[in-house]
Amino acid sequence: MSSQPTATTTYLVDGMTCAHCVASVREEVGELGGVEAVDVSLEDGRLTVAGPVAEADVRAAVAEAGYILVRAA
Repeated sequence: MSSQPTATTTYLVDGMTCAHCVASVREEVGELGGVEAVDVSLEDGRLTVAGPVAEADVRAAVAEAGYILVRAA
């Protein structure tokens, strides 16, 4: 039995300015069903999500955290 590779998508997030911003985005996105891993980079504004998660759900979670998902990178 072979396992499928995990889908990974990287997005650009606008408005993050500090470690608290990163933690907020990580927490909101991490609560989505299907998310296997979340990485948020303050330096380049990137959000990387591993797992089968719809972009609309990621966009909504980022908005709930108070930020704007600009686009998939």
